[in-house]
Amino acid sequence: MLRLVVQRLLLLIPLLFGLSVLLFAWVRALPGGPATALLGEKATPEAIARVNELYGFDKPILEQYFTYVGRLLQGDFGSSIRTGRPVLEEFGTRFPATIELTIMALVIAIGVGIPLGYLAARRKGTFIDHSAVVVSLIGVTVPVFFLAFLLKYVFAVELGWLPSAGRQTTTMIATHPTGFYVLDGLLTGEWDAAWDAFLHLILPGLALGSIPLAIVARMTRASVSEVQHADYVRTARAKGIRSRRLHSEHILRNSMLPVMTTIGLQVGLLLSGAVLTETVFAFNGIGSFLADSISNLDYPVLQGFILLIAVVYALVNLLVDVSYGLIDPRLRVQQ
Repeated sequence: MLRLVVQRLLLLIPLLFGLSVLLFAWVRALPGGPATALLGEKATPEAIARVNELYGFDKPILEQYFTYVGRLLQGDFGSSIRTGRPVLEEFGTRFPATIELTIMALVIAIGVGIPLGYLAARRKGTFIDHSAVVVSLIGVTVPVFFLAFLLKYVFAVELGWLPSAGRQTTTMIATHPTGFYVLDGLLTGEWDAAWDAFLHLILPGLALGSIPLAIVARMTRASVSEVQHADYVRTARAKGIRSRRLHSEHILRNSMLPVMTTIGLQVGLLLSGAVLTETVFAFNGIGSFLADSISNLDYPVLQGFILLIAVVYALVNLLVDVSYGLIDPRLRVQQ
C-alpha cells in the first residue's frame, strides 16, 4: 500500500510539469500577448511596455518559463491583479467553502445514488427500477445552472424554507478559526451558526450533486446487476448464507470497485461545476472567484488555481486507489 502511495505521488511530478507548460503557453498565446490581454482598452504602447517589464514578459521565453517554475517551487503562484493578494492566500481563503460544498454534494450523491441504484438492480423491471432510471436521466440532462435557479426559486423564494445565497446569514455573529463554517460552529460550540451554515449548503449541494448522483446510481445499478448473477454469489446462496449477509458482503461490497472509480472521477466534475453553482448562490468559494477572475482577465489567479485544483484532484484519486485495497483484500496483496 505504501509503495502505491509513493508511486502516485511521484506521478504528480510529470503531471504538474505538463500542466505548467500548457498554462505558460496558454497565457503567452493570447492575442497581442498577455500584456495586451491584461490591459484591455488601456493597452497603449507605453502601458504595454511597463507591464512587460513588470511581469518579465520582455525576457527570453525559456528564461520566463524557468523563472515561473522557480517561483512555483517556492510556493509563489503570483498575486491577483484584481485584489493584489497572493494567489495562494486567495486560494486558502476560499478553499474551505468549496470543500464544504463538495462534501455536501458528495454526501447527497453517494447517500442517495448508491441505495437508489442498489434497489433498482434488486427490483429490476419494476416501478422502482424504472423510476430510478428516469431520475438518473433527469439528473444527467438538466444543466446545473438551471437546476440551481429552479431550486433557489422554489425552496428559497416561493416556500422560504432555505436561504437563497451566501455561506451564512449576514446578521449571524460567529467565529471562524478554520474557515469551514459548519465545523467551526461545532468546534466553538456555536450550534446556531453551525446549523445556519448547514442550511446554506443544502440548495447548492443539491444542485451540484445532481449529476454525480445520477451517474453513481446508474453505475451502482449496472454493477450490482452484474455481480448478483456471478458464480460465487450463486455458490454462496446455495450454501445457505443468510440473505442480508449475502447482499452486504458478497454483492454490494464487490459491486463498489467501479462505483468508487466513478466517485473519484466525479470530484473533478464537482470542482468544475462549482463555478456555476457558487455564482448562482453567491457562495464565496473557489468557483465564484474563478468566474470573477475570468471576467476580469486575472491570469495569475487562473494559472495558480488551475494548478492547485489539479493537485487536489490527483490527491483525491490517490485516496480512491487506496480505497480499492480496503474494499477488496486481493488488490491489497497485489499492491
